[in-house]
Amino acid sequence: MAFNLLKGKKGLIFGALNDKSIAWKVAEKAYEEGAEIVLTNAPFAIRLGDTEKLAEACNTEVIPADATKIEDIENLIKKSMERFGGKFDFILHSIGMSPNVRKGITYDNLNYEYFLKTLDVSALSFHKILQVSRKMDALNDWGSVLALSYVAAQRTLYGYNDMADAKSLLESIARSFGYIYGREKKIRINTISQSPTPTTAGQGIMGFDGLVDFSNRMSPLGNATAEECADYCIAMFSDLTKKITMQNIFHDGGFSSMGMSRRAMDVYTKSLDEYYEFNDVTHKFEEF
Repeated sequence: MAFNLLKGKKGLIFGALNDKSIAWKVAEKAYEEGAEIVLTNAPFAIRLGDTEKLAEACNTEVIPADATKIEDIENLIKKSMERFGGKFDFILHSIGMSPNVRKGITYDNLNYEYFLKTLDVSALSFHKILQVSRKMDALNDWGSVLALSYVAAQRTLYGYNDMADAKSLLESIARSFGYIYGREKKIRINTISQSPTPTTAGQGIMGFDGLVDFSNRMSPLGNATAEECADYCIAMFSDLTKKITMQNIFHDGGFSSMGMSRRAMDVYTKSLDEYYEFNDVTHKFEEF
């Protein structure tokens, strides 16, 4: 059911690759709620993905842009404003990539050129988008900007690697730029720390299936889906959240507040029993 929460609003959505993408779900919801949108992604991602199909369904266009390149962002903002006939109201940053993760390089043996690429794509791109938008005066007063984050920005999670550092930087950028954009234009900037979600990018993380299962067992409400995240993004783009800014908001079914759940403890205890049974038979002793 649509509520016209974004009726008359216009927005720019980064990162919709295919129908597993959170950005894809956000675009569909934004259009359903009355917004006019422009889609963008890196040229190679557009070639590999289905973004053009989404654009057709949402009655819009895809404007290619490498979010790490200032000139691409400037061209994107310029063309978006031309399509919208002026300023727009919201931006979604749903971009993340780590060459170290993709190549299975562990955190204690990082390739630093890859590390810099991780930071550039996954975090500095957010700063570049905000900086160009501000210089071009692209956003209407009381606009809303969101970036998608993850709890690994605050906690160490096995396999998340240098993406954790990128998410920490992403959240810091939201706070720092949120102050500047807020005092000048009343534009709010927030990050949403989403449950592990089986997107194309997410599934490349080491041990991802186990992470999803563990998070779901730990969360009293269970993992938040991509569709549910999209609903939350729409609320944050709407006028119902005009005084929320510079926040990292957890959308994770309660995972971020948990220490241990009964469902997770049941699995751990079972595994521990099996461990002791194995040691009793083999007389083998190991340190935990």
